[in-house]
Amino acid sequence: MAAPGRKSVLFVCLGNICRSPIAEAVFRKLVTDEGILNQWAIDSAATSDWNVGCSPDSRALNCLKTHGTETTHKAQQITKDDFLSYDYILCMDESNLRDLKRKCNGVKNCKAQIELLGSYDPQKKLIIEDPYYGHDEDFETVYQQCVRCCKSFLEKCS
Repeated sequence: MAAPGRKSVLFVCLGNICRSPIAEAVFRKLVTDEGILNQWAIDSAATSDWNVGCSPDSRALNCLKTHGTETTHKAQQITKDDFLSYDYILCMDESNLRDLKRKCNGVKNCKAQIELLGSYDPQKKLIIEDPYYGHDEDFETVYQQCVRCCKSFLEKCS
């Protein structure tokens, strides 16, 4: 949950073991490198409850490690409180967006701005495809998209 007085972002995908933990780790590294980690509350979550408590996919962890980034995140499902406490909820594809908007409709006084993370991509790749059934290079594609999008998002929020 976000702390008062800080900007906050929650990255969301279907299972919270591939795309959203990569995005969370990328963004956390960006703000850490900028020396502004203390100004942000950052986390990631799933629309589903399938993987709650699980570590990210080993291919996601290997991809992050290759780029000098690590995470200790455990998958969790988005909660009603998240819609009330986060400034931004950034998701990976249209299915995530539909699920989030449906869940948000049941929350009174939703604070979060819900968007596709890809809407910040300077290369205009709106959808960050799920690499779960793919190969290592698909995780690398997700990582590179997240880097571009997170940099652009951070610039727009600064």
